[in-house]
Amino acid sequence: MFQSFLMLWKHRKMLRATTISDIRSKYAGSVLGMFWLILYPVLMLTAYSIVYVFILRLRLDQISTPEYVMLIFAGLIPFLGFSEGLASSVVSVTANSSLVKNTLYPIEIIPVKAVFCSQCTEVVGMALLVIALAIAGNLSWWALLVIVIWFFQVMFGIGVGWIISALNVVLRDMQSLIGIMTMFLMMVSPIAYTPDMIPDGLRPLLKLNPLYYFITAYQDCLLYQRYPMQNVLPILVIFSIATFLIGYWFFEKMKQLFDDNI
Repeated sequence: MFQSFLMLWKHRKMLRATTISDIRSKYAGSVLGMFWLILYPVLMLTAYSIVYVFILRLRLDQISTPEYVMLIFAGLIPFLGFSEGLASSVVSVTANSSLVKNTLYPIEIIPVKAVFCSQCTEVVGMALLVIALAIAGNLSWWALLVIVIWFFQVMFGIGVGWIISALNVVLRDMQSLIGIMTMFLMMVSPIAYTPDMIPDGLRPLLKLNPLYYFITAYQDCLLYQRYPMQNVLPILVIFSIATFLIGYWFFEKMKQLFDDNI
């Protein structure tokens, strides 16, 4: 059960060094460089705000329009972090065949560093949101709980990354399926709407989406300044740990097939 945690701790220095190297190389040669970490979430927020605030004219009774925009941002940031992690981790093993064939390199950390690299956008976006909340006077001590939620979100993303990266070795259609799945998750996740807006008959379906628990937890802590409602925090903790452990077990079982398929 603890083998996955021990593996990450054992290779923590290598994981840190390769993650930093991948982040630098990701933005190397780009005209805007690291500025994309700010520009990307801001552009996505602008697109969401135009659609929901100015075109659909959606309003929430309990909060003002600026607060509603920040509510969208609080849901959009974790979605961007998770979706980037999916896109990066699904091809992480197949794109690093030389590392896979290197018997001295722990291939288990390849999807992990892909997920870590994808968190840059979320960290920067969350910092922008916290600054905006502080300026608006809506920041409370409940915001500190975001660190805990983010930790388990990363754990969940690593578990999923281990599973989809291993599957993509033997089923190359996985990367196309992940693209479709990401678009689907964007539509069904409560980023710009609240669960109260969903008809009663469809709310159980909403709770089948794992991002529902993370997004509502972020929004409760940051915007509504309260402990996450409907016991979403214990639920996300349980399935994050379970996904992490299952993902590691699955990756370990599948890696014996890597040499023959890469």
